[in-house]
Amino acid sequence: MNQPIEPHRFSLLWKRVSAFVDERESYAGLMHVGAHPQHYQPVHVCTQYAWHQMFARTLFIVPEEFNPQNKPVWQILNAPDFECVPERDGTNSDGVVIVSLAERKVLIAGMHYAGEMKKAMFAVMNFLLPEDDILPMHCSANVDSRGRVALFFGLSGTGKTTLSSDLDCLLIGDDEHGWGTGSVFNFEGGCYAKCINLRRKTEPVIFDAIRFGAIVENVVVDPNTREPDYSDSSLTENTRACYPRSNVLSCEPNNRGGEPETIIFLTCDVSGVLPPVSVLSRQAAAYHFLSGYTAQIGSTVVGSSEPYAATFSAGFGAAFLPRPPGVYADLLMRRLASFNSQVFLVNTGWTGGTYGDGKRIGIPETRKIIEAARSGALLHGSLTHLPELNLSIPAHIEGLDSRILNPRNTWSNENNYDAARNSLVAKFKGNFAKFIVDREIVEAGPR
Repeated sequence: MNQPIEPHRFSLLWKRVSAFVDERESYAGLMHVGAHPQHYQPVHVCTQYAWHQMFARTLFIVPEEFNPQNKPVWQILNAPDFECVPERDGTNSDGVVIVSLAERKVLIAGMHYAGEMKKAMFAVMNFLLPEDDILPMHCSANVDSRGRVALFFGLSGTGKTTLSSDLDCLLIGDDEHGWGTGSVFNFEGGCYAKCINLRRKTEPVIFDAIRFGAIVENVVVDPNTREPDYSDSSLTENTRACYPRSNVLSCEPNNRGGEPETIIFLTCDVSGVLPPVSVLSRQAAAYHFLSGYTAQIGSTVVGSSEPYAATFSAGFGAAFLPRPPGVYADLLMRRLASFNSQVFLVNTGWTGGTYGDGKRIGIPETRKIIEAARSGALLHGSLTHLPELNLSIPAHIEGLDSRILNPRNTWSNENNYDAARNSLVAKFKGNFAKFIVDREIVEAGPR
């Protein structure tokens, strides 16, 4: 999905965009990516728009002292009004996001979407950190009252931000982190939440964080009252809010924590096949990490003909992984082994049928599942094995109807469930065929 461009073409385009920005009013700032005293990256951000600069200062980290280790500085140049000419510039369209790892430069031209800046630097961190034996992760993180850290992996729309924004926990971050020996640290200084159908009742932390100092994208706002209408998807379902961590009352002040005891892989299964929660072995964790299965709910993928199509994205973020996926899977396995972290696969998608027939699992039910996973209750109770999916599921969770824990029980026609399950198993196996990994990892997946 990422395409190469010749270095000399990039250099010429960088000069053109620089000249374009120099002729206009622009904004600049110095920031860090990575809340770690050794593993941060310094970055100079130059933007054509003031609100893009505000976005960068919110999502990146404005340090008390810039670049104390005197590292080479990355440059981001962002010019939304510059239109590339493919015949002249060697690009594939009139808008580009180009990362030059050799020159430590990120060029964003013809793109109004502010999130391109954060995702470009996420790709940079995904390239650099494995060399320092640190696992870069597309995940959120929080810490409970006993100091226990939990990670929430998942693609857009699966619930990373929602589930990590918990009134009973301190938020570390909602999207990008690094995991090294003794520490999980946030790459960012703010949060980037989906806000379609946002309500205070179900997501109070996020709802209250969107106030003065926050930025909303693609959200319809009443021109007279200036009140946002989070239920309006007329522009797109991918509505967003960017806000500083300081807008979250319960956030971890150091922007980092210890190593995680609990790891949650979030998937939004539109087929209604996967159980609400499964307990994963280390090998099964590697399998589902490499698979990165979910649906494109309110997807950021342009041109998706099926807004609820099933998709696989290695590491829960393949577009941002410059190295082969196996590099990140190996790092995950080593981290799990060294700290003995427990991994759970949690379905925030459909139950009782496919999309259109069943219903989506509610946020309150998922929170009960997360609570049971963090407390250890899921490990101490009895487990049932689902042979075709090759998943182990709990028989009981406090406060939940046990019937929903096995999805086959929730379908009105079990034969239809079996057919949907077999179809999903075939998709898993077809996707995983491209990976060359140990047999024990392959055998830990669906059969």
